[in-house]
Amino acid sequence: MRLINAKSRGLEEFTQDEAPPYAILSHRWGDAEVTFDDVRSPNSLYQSKDGYFKLDKCCAQALKDGLEFVWIDTCCIDKSSSAELSESINSMFSRYKNARFCYAFLNDVLPGDINDKASPCEESFRNSKWFTRGWTLQELLAPSNLRFYSHDWTHIGDKASSISLINNITGIYDAFLMNADLSRACIAERMSWASLRKVTRKEDIAYSLLGIFGINMPLLYGEGGENAFIRLQEELIKSSNDESIFAWHVGLRTCPVERPSAQYCMGLLARSPSFFEKCTDITQASFGQLPSFIMANGMIRMALLVEKSANPSNGAIFFAHLRCRRRYDFENVLAIPLVHPSLSALFLVATRPRLLIHPMLLEVM
Repeated sequence: MRLINAKSRGLEEFTQDEAPPYAILSHRWGDAEVTFDDVRSPNSLYQSKDGYFKLDKCCAQALKDGLEFVWIDTCCIDKSSSAELSESINSMFSRYKNARFCYAFLNDVLPGDINDKASPCEESFRNSKWFTRGWTLQELLAPSNLRFYSHDWTHIGDKASSISLINNITGIYDAFLMNADLSRACIAERMSWASLRKVTRKEDIAYSLLGIFGINMPLLYGEGGENAFIRLQEELIKSSNDESIFAWHVGLRTCPVERPSAQYCMGLLARSPSFFEKCTDITQASFGQLPSFIMANGMIRMALLVEKSANPSNGAIFFAHLRCRRRYDFENVLAIPLVHPSLSALFLVATRPRLLIHPMLLEVM
């Protein structure tokens, strides 16, 4: 693990177990960042880069806080090494979690107090692009001591004293902002946190979520965002029996089951986190004693409780019940209507558990 010496501004290497206490920077990348090569072979030119302001202020703040080292993603990773880049991204969440302090530099926020509703600072904080980026989601959730700084590096607040405000901006449940175990949130809920966030490289829509789900997987830049996100879901299926992974796009309330379109009949896995936008309040539901699902030969094998539609106009439509529900709805569960034994439409409906009938083994692509 490389760290920047806050005094000398040079790089020093440590094993993961021997790394000293450090501060870490959260920020949005600009066009003129200080790079690994800049810090490794410093010269007078790199200090003129726009990104040097962040490095300088981060190091100075760390020294004020009694720390000798900082970690900054733009210049502590040798991105010319694909192996090092992959290792760094897979361990990124833990690096933010283990930092003594995380300094979030919001270059589009005015100085002031983020909790003062009459202050321009509060309004600019709400509208900061920092809350719209894929990578900053884990940088919000992982650190226990997160401080916010305005465009001129004025301290404007911290996460601990602004939970309600951040909840209002992000929709993330307070407990998880306060560093509760993220595994207590179901997969659909965690996906919803990223549903409106954007990334520069398409694959990062999946890679930026690895730490939030505790998943490791190889990075394949060039595979495309959809393929990367499918791989992420496949890894989740291998390690979890959380059926909420299939409960995406629950905002849909009508489905042309007689002539389902491509958007409904694309299979069980979502194409991007945006499909989970309406899943903020989904949680797991416990009922039945059925085994869960597995991936096998490119198919998902699921043992589900199934019932026939009670609406005669639907014809012989069966509903496969998922073990998940809305957080405050204790009577209904979410279900997938089955258009064909090997095809699932994506319309999710609420149905009553007491109507469940015999289990039926389904195989869906």
